[in-house]
Amino acid sequence: MRGVRSFKCYLKKELKKREFKKAFQEEEVYANIAIQIAKLREGQGLTQSNLARVLHTTQQTISRLEDPDNGSLSLRTLIKIAGALNKKINVQFVK
Repeated sequence: MRGVRSFKCYLKKELKKREFKKAFQEEEVYANIAIQIAKLREGQGLTQSNLARVLHTTQQTISRLEDPDNGSLSLRTLIKIAGALNKKINVQFVK
C-alpha cells in the first residue's frame, strides 16, 4: 500500500506541471478508447480475429487498436469500429 500512496503523491505533484498534465491527459484518452474497444468486442463475444474479418483488416491491427500505448487512432477508424460493433460514437470537448 505504501508504494501506491507514494505514486499517488508523486502523480499529484507532477500533474501540477503543465506539460506533464497535458501529456498525461492525452495518454489517458488513448488508453480509455483502447479499453473501450476491447470491452465492447469481448461483450459481444467476438475475438480480435472476428472483429478483424468484419473490418476487413488483420487481427494484429485490432490488437494494436486495443493497445493503450497506441496513440495513432483516427476518427475514421473509430467510426468504422463503432459501426462494426453496432454502436455510435460521441465526441465531445469538455473542460
